[in-house]
Amino acid sequence: STQGYSSAASDVYKRQALGKTRAGGFCVAVFYLLNRAVGGVTIAQAAGTFSALWCKKKEAVRTAKGNSQMEISTREKLLQTISRYIIITLSISIMTIGVYFFKFPNNFVFGGVTGGAALVAKLTPLSASAFSSWANVILLVLGWIFLGRNFAISTGWATVVMNVELAVFEKYVPLSGPLSDQPMLDLVFAIALPAIASALLFNVGASSGGTDVIALILKKYTHMQNTGEALFITDLAMVLAACFVFDLYTALYSFVGLTVKSLVVDAVLEQMKMCKAILIICDDKDPICDFVMRKLVRGATYTPCYGAYTDRPHYMIYTTLTHREALQLQAFIHKENLNAFISMLSTTEVFGKGFNHA
Repeated sequence: STQGYSSAASDVYKRQALGKTRAGGFCVAVFYLLNRAVGGVTIAQAAGTFSALWCKKKEAVRTAKGNSQMEISTREKLLQTISRYIIITLSISIMTIGVYFFKFPNNFVFGGVTGGAALVAKLTPLSASAFSSWANVILLVLGWIFLGRNFAISTGWATVVMNVELAVFEKYVPLSGPLSDQPMLDLVFAIALPAIASALLFNVGASSGGTDVIALILKKYTHMQNTGEALFITDLAMVLAACFVFDLYTALYSFVGLTVKSLVVDAVLEQMKMCKAILIICDDKDPICDFVMRKLVRGATYTPCYGAYTDRPHYMIYTTLTHREALQLQAFIHKENLNAFISMLSTTEVFGKGFNHA
């Protein structure tokens, strides 16, 4: 009878539950308990009940993991956004100091909206800060159209901060002339501070506005390799105009300043994008690979190899890290006294997951 079959089957499955895996044992246990509680439960019914319970459990775990990952992802994005805007604000402050205290008083025209502002302030009653404000708004709209929403928002923030700082300096720290009687010294600071600030802004996907926007548009749609080259071409017209508005010495200083600024921007960007391509020959690959993957959250590739002199087996590990991560790896190998030979090569052309520049 059905009742006798169910009773016999329950005894068999009860014995099997002791020797099965956890998942199989759980399934058999469910079938056994259902038989005891209800009686006459078929294998298909038990399997259906178990399947529903198991799916609910997996769905609950998946939902919990998804919520946790979403919270972590949201927190990381918020921290990245905050740090990005802190860098933008500090960069703009550096640029404003260089522009207001060293560039404007000497009438240096390296191009850009600030260079145009110096020309306008010389030829018209309009102040340099007022011209910069209007020109930046127009160019910001172009940035939104051609370079995207995120770029426009971050550049808009940089433009607002710069205009506010320039207005504050004009009101509370008015200048009647250059800070020093050494034009070359002023030129060095007028070049270095804005160039370093521009490179920092470009590195986080923003700009100070002005003709930097035109330069980035030009680079994007003409496939120029260097940002400095695009800046030089964009700002050259301002320098040529300086020849007719100011004296010859100012025009020559401005041309030198534009050239050096373009080179400095490229040099600083190259340094910030610098990574280390690392080749390691070692006896034990596991500690090094675990450190790279778990601590540094980077990838690594290894292959067996042999020493040419000793003919002993080794492992060769290859990975690409940032400069800071490379120092961490070097310190780890030294601390753990691992027998390893390390070769590091500097590179700025890195393509692939985990590296957003090339």
